[in-house]
Formats: sequence, C-alpha cells, structure tokens
Amino acid sequence: MTTARGKTIFLWTLVMISVVVLSAPTLVVLGASFTAGNMITFPPQGLSLKWYASIAQATDLREAFLRSLYVALICTLVAIPVGTLAGIALAKYAVRFEKALQIYLLLPFTIPLIGSGIGLMLIFGNAGILGQLWPVGIACCVINLPFMIWAVTASAGSLDPDLELAAANCGAPPLQTFLLVTLPAVTPGVITGSLLMFILALNEFLVSLLLVDARIVTLPVQIYNSIRSIITPDLAAISVVFIGCAALAITILDRLVGLDVFLKSK
Repeated sequence: MTTARGKTIFLWTLVMISVVVLSAPTLVVLGASFTAGNMITFPPQGLSLKWYASIAQATDLREAFLRSLYVALICTLVAIPVGTLAGIALAKYAVRFEKALQIYLLLPFTIPLIGSGIGLMLIFGNAGILGQLWPVGIACCVINLPFMIWAVTASAGSLDPDLELAAANCGAPPLQTFLLVTLPAVTPGVITGSLLMFILALNEFLVSLLLVDARIVTLPVQIYNSIRSIITPDLAAISVVFIGCAALAITILDRLVGLDVFLKSK
C-alpha cells in the first residue's frame, strides 16, 4: 500500500515538474508582454497594453505577419491534395518502392533543416524563383509533408474496406466511391494534417531566412532581425500572438476532430 502510494506521488511529482518546465517559457513571455517598462523584464514592471498597441501600429510587423499567413496558406493548399492521396495510397495499396517512401517520411528527423534549406535554395536559385514568397510555402510543404501523410495514413488505416466494396457492388464508379466513401472517412486525418502543416509553416524560420530577401521577410525572420539589435517588449507581444494562433488551431482541431484522433495520428 505504501509502495503504491509512493509510486503515485513520484509520478505526479514528475508530471508537475514537466508541466512547470514546459509552461515556464510561455508564462515568462506572456508576463513580459504586459510590462509597462521599455525593456523585457519578469516579473513585469507594472501592467500595460501599450506593446500590443505598438505591434498593431507597426507596419513592418503587420506586413511580415501577413506574409507568414500567405506562406502558411500556400503550404497547406499544396499539402492537402498531395498528402491526402499519398497517405491513402500508402495505407490501402501495395505501392512500389514503399520502403524508399518510408525512409523519405523519416527525413525531417534525420536530415538537418539547414541541409534541406540549402538544397532548396540551390534548386530555386537555378529555377530563377529565389527571393519570391510563394516558393517558401512550397519549401515548407516539402519539408513537413510527412506529418500530413502520417495523419491521413492513420485515418485511412481504420477505414473498413468492405465499405468501398459495398459502394462498388452498388454500381458506384471509382471516383464516386473515393469522393463519397473514402474521402469522408479520412477527413479527420486531413483536418489534423492541414492544421499541423499551417502551424509549422507559420512558424518556420530557417527555411524562410534562406529563401527570402530583406524586402519580403516573414514574421519569424523579422523578429530575428529585430533581436539582433535590441530585445524590446513588443517582440514578447508578437510572440504571444503566435502562441494565440497555435492555441486557436488546437481549439479548432479539438472541435472538428478531437484531440484524441490527433494524438492517435502521431
């Protein structure tokens, strides 16, 4: 009895330590964004919303944020059809070079991001499109596409093949079966992967740093350029905006799909 209670206390202690360690940076940034002083401090020197008003009036930050949204939108729009079809194919059919594809899905964890970024920079440079904004969205999609494929594959793996056979026996052509049976069944995975791709592209820094010039920087690059000179509370405020976007995406994911489905897809 005492041993079981001791294990419970030990596990809950580890859980609480983990929660504190993971949440501490967010709490510090959140508190620093409300400071009334002119430097980032924690605890804040008084409470004020002036730094949120400052970023709302900062044209460069607002334009950089819109560019980041544009990049994230391009990434998501490309990832949805490509990742959905690839995920369904890997889950349902015997695909040639399947082992090679599985190795590709591990690339985000095996190849340093700087290596992928430099390779894409050389490719886009030879194609004459380096320095434009839309290739950044394509690059984010290429690097993060395995996450979309994994999400769709998890949903497609739970699809009962008898449903598609029943639709075919009822006279439905393959395209109609795909649109009315297969696609609705994998929709939770598509939504999960789409939101994940959007958030990853919205926060992408290194690839954006390598592929854009000083005229069209995204928000993470704009923040990096700012902190090279001085760190002011407006950067903490814009970081809170990023955290809010991620929280909103998680809320939408929970309402549309459910976090349990998202965690299973991982």
